[in-house]
Amino acid sequence: QLAESGGGLVQEGGSLRLSCQASGIAVWNYAMGWIRQAPGKEREGVSCIGDSDNSEVYADSVRGRFTISRDVVTNTVYLQMNSLEPEDTAVYYCVAYDRYARPCPLFRRGVSPPPSIIEFFGQGTQVTVSS
Repeated sequence: QLAESGGGLVQEGGSLRLSCQASGIAVWNYAMGWIRQAPGKEREGVSCIGDSDNSEVYADSVRGRFTISRDVVTNTVYLQMNSLEPEDTAVYYCVAYDRYARPCPLFRRGVSPPPSIIEFFGQGTQVTVSS
């Protein structure tokens, strides 16, 4: 019910916009997050947007470069990624969380919230940044 798109290969300094199209669920009823996982590394919480107040939270590693947004008309969550760095190379996943678990603050420390509070999880989209 979550389908990511928009990944690809981009040069350092470039931009990409990831999309997460939801079906069967309403993205405004969930805290929505983007997490990423690079080969050999743990999952990292990248950005989260709260369900009720649209508050945005970013990991230190991406703050100022990435922007999360939610479109209730198209039922889609976006991640605009600018000034991309090779360290941003990873598979990016869109996740819908139990809003009562309040996962967003964890993203400030780059923590990926535990699976126990995940409601829906996308298939992922690969982002590769070349130097």
